Amino acid sequence: MAISSSLGVGSGMDINGIVNQLVAAEGQPQKDAITRQETAAKAQLSGLGSLKSALSTFQTAVQKLKDGSLFKIHQATSANESILKVTASAGSVAGAHTFQVTQLAKAQNSIATTEFTGATEVVGSGTLTFSVGTKTPFSLIIDSSNNTLAGIRDAINGASGNNGVTASIINVNNSTNTGTISKLVLTAKETGVANGFSVAVSGDAGLSRLGTATTANFTGVAAADAKILIDGQAATRSSNVISDVLQGVTLNLQSAVPGTDVNVDIKLDNAAIKQTITNFVTAYNSMASTADNLGKFAGISGGSNGALVGDSTLRSIRNDLRQQTSSPVASAASSFNTLKTIGIDIDKSGVMTLDTAKLDQALAANLSSVSDVFSSTDGVATRLNTKINQYLQSGGALDTRQTSLNKQLKTLSDKRDTVQLHLDNVQKTLLKQFIAMDVAVGQFQSTGAFLTNQLAKL
Repeated sequence: MAISSSLGVGSGMDINGIVNQLVAAEGQPQKDAITRQETAAKAQLSGLGSLKSALSTFQTAVQKLKDGSLFKIHQATSANESILKVTASAGSVAGAHTFQVTQLAKAQNSIATTEFTGATEVVGSGTLTFSVGTKTPFSLIIDSSNNTLAGIRDAINGASGNNGVTASIINVNNSTNTGTISKLVLTAKETGVANGFSVAVSGDAGLSRLGTATTANFTGVAAADAKILIDGQAATRSSNVISDVLQGVTLNLQSAVPGTDVNVDIKLDNAAIKQTITNFVTAYNSMASTADNLGKFAGISGGSNGALVGDSTLRSIRNDLRQQTSSPVASAASSFNTLKTIGIDIDKSGVMTLDTAKLDQALAANLSSVSDVFSSTDGVATRLNTKINQYLQSGGALDTRQTSLNKQLKTLSDKRDTVQLHLDNVQKTLLKQFIAMDVAVGQFQSTGAFLTNQLAKL
């Protein structure tokens, strides 16, 4: 609360300064106590946020191992990718196969035999009807709005019923190589015989240059199917990308070389498995390091304590997760039923390590058990995921702690407001008292001066 002057009129004292010091002396200890509690609560909130983030990141790595499909991922390799490329996906089975690519699938490509002077030349009027494989035919009316070569091209490409033909214009030498002319080109949108098309023309003499109802004046490449041999057995498909010949394997035909064998091997993708497990180990150590720092007790060594030092929830989480990683898995074979038996161990300082050679041996000896160690109903990843969910879920231990701390901060904020209100009232009271005292002192000084003056006259 401000006053008109910091100096007393009668006493000459710094009333404002004195009052402020008295108010501060009374209120500062209470404010300091509130600040200490707020600082501690905010530090704990920050620590809980860091812990939740670390647990969430670790859970992401855990869930990739919880999914048993990781241990069914195969890698396909082709001995000659200039002829055949292969990729394996879910459902593929380990094995070795021999392929031959005897013919590539092709899209029909038809070029008009008629030469036009340019894209703007008027062709004629009538109707063009396209039949694409067994699909419903579609027709175009050609009139003054679209009867140029470019107009016909655009009408074909923009037709709402177009189900398989693309039109374009090429500018090339004329038949005598003495000038440039334009030609209409029609191309099937998809490869294969089943996607070939035909054109029927009904119209005036100009449009008839593109053909008649029975004969199209086009020449070019006929549609063709892809033909392959797999282990000596023939397969024909309309596309050069084939995914239904060998389960879980996509074939991408690059070139046709009849009589040339291409060996394809499909093996378990050990590299993907090991990388995922390596990521799991890294994520565990990162989470454990975060937990250690949050629970650190500086002691006599100096430094500062962790934000959650002595916290029972943090201690419970660390113990629970450590137990889940060390307990055996009942559904796995006894020789490979713990993380340690497949090459994953935790040292005395709590750091998880991976022995890749030991993991390779386990994968080669009993892939099913390695999978069970992580992804079975009582597997390590399954158990860890369940525990982490319990801590991270709404209403869980961490969420409850955060809610409690936020309420505590709200209470402390209200308490600070109450203290400040009390101090404002104290300040007002003290100012009144000091001002009254100052007025009295002024009066005493005035009376004294008057008496001194009267005595001097005597």
